[in-house]
Amino acid sequence: MSIVEKIMGNLEDKRHYREMERRAKRLPADYFHAYRAIQKYLAIAGGPVDWPSTRRIFEGLLDLFEMGAAEGKTVTDITGPDVAAFCDDLIKDEPSWNDQYRIKLNESINRK
Repeated sequence: MSIVEKIMGNLEDKRHYREMERRAKRLPADYFHAYRAIQKYLAIAGGPVDWPSTRRIFEGLLDLFEMGAAEGKTVTDITGPDVAAFCDDLIKDEPSWNDQYRIKLNESINRK
């Protein structure tokens, strides 16, 4: 990949991110708060390691929240009462930062 491709790809990623943020800000307040809380949870809990996975997850979440808001549902009507479990299900099939740390730990111990 050339430097131009890296820069242009990065600009495209930023454009997508900004669009997702605009969509989130248009959500009703309770949905927006939940969206931010889920972002924070996934950042701390070891969410996806790459942009395509992160983008797919959060665009899907925005779709769910927009539909739920349009139908007059509450956030927990969509997520269920255990929002952390809902988040864990969102990323269960994605490689996470925790997975990478586990691999590094095992490699560092097994090399000795």
